[in-house]
Amino acid sequence: MKMLNLSDKTKLLAAPIVVLSLALPASAQDLDEHRAGTVTLEVTTVAGNLEHPWSVEVLPDGSYVVTERPGRMRIIRDGKVGEPLRGLPKIAATGQGGLLDVALAPDFAETRRLFFTAAAPGPGGQGTAVFAARLSDDEQRLEGVDRIFLMNKLTRAGQHFGSRIAIAADGSLFFGIGDRGDADRAQDPADHAGKILHINPDGSPANGNPQGQALPEVWSSGHRNPQGLTIDPVDNRLYTVEHGARGGDEINAPQAGNNYGWPVISYGKHYSGAEIGIGQSADGYEQPLHYWDPSIAPGALAIYRGAMFPEWDGDFLVAALKYQLLARMERNDDGSIAAEERMLGGEYGRIRDVKVAPDGSILLVTDEEDGQLLRITRGSES
Repeated sequence: MKMLNLSDKTKLLAAPIVVLSLALPASAQDLDEHRAGTVTLEVTTVAGNLEHPWSVEVLPDGSYVVTERPGRMRIIRDGKVGEPLRGLPKIAATGQGGLLDVALAPDFAETRRLFFTAAAPGPGGQGTAVFAARLSDDEQRLEGVDRIFLMNKLTRAGQHFGSRIAIAADGSLFFGIGDRGDADRAQDPADHAGKILHINPDGSPANGNPQGQALPEVWSSGHRNPQGLTIDPVDNRLYTVEHGARGGDEINAPQAGNNYGWPVISYGKHYSGAEIGIGQSADGYEQPLHYWDPSIAPGALAIYRGAMFPEWDGDFLVAALKYQLLARMERNDDGSIAAEERMLGGEYGRIRDVKVAPDGSILLVTDEEDGQLLRITRGSES
């Protein structure tokens, strides 16, 4: 299997891990216990009454910033959900679109700078955009909001916007955009749809992207709808989790210039039952590290690197919408996937995001009208 080429030019080194102690919120609503193999999981409801939350990040003081797809960003501290931050740009909250991912800059503790993705309106419809901003000192608003990227072809389609952000240690941003409901766009070299993009914090193309291509910010192509994206802090590899059609959800390790096949090859079928493309493999197209059939509708991807669950070190954690579960993908020493364990199935609703917190606990948000922020910690062993 091919892996991300980390040359001196790209400098994709994982950012240092800052160890915090995230205190259990005094106002947590509920605590449930679940068994996962030999491990007891304690699931705490940190906060509720969130409307289709999409992403969560941990602030330096252990509080949280959460996005809601209809177009709100909030701070959650001590179990209390703050008022929506002021200063967000106009957002196209339509279909699967709206306010999507949020990611803190590596130097957030000093600069208070963050990035977020959203469906942005424009001539001809809407499309995925990336914004930079500063969280005000009083945490009431976003300041200096700057749209640093907007995909080049907007349409009125309401699906497949992507989009997660992974930030490299040099400050460059990786993010994904789906095919926007038009599969052939993923193979068009002059279209941002169906691609993994790689830009600098000012929106310019980042170093290490393939040379001589139509769009210099494109990293890889042939992606249907990548909604999970992360860089492993140990081996510095970039990974995605992507929605297939009827079957064919995938985990990929995108490399610069490679093509991941959609819609030429796929392990899924069209929703009508018809075959997709020319089969499951072909010369010039990369194979996934793993695929699901039937689909689990993945929401996000994290790699467990933490002290709380040492037996999970290096495993993939995949949030799933369709079966309302968290999948742990056990990996072999060579990075291949050895087994899958499905946890929390049907207990909390559609799981949209998964993040590993600095203390090793696991954060989830549920994509519901009355969505929740959940925290998983290690319980007492039996």
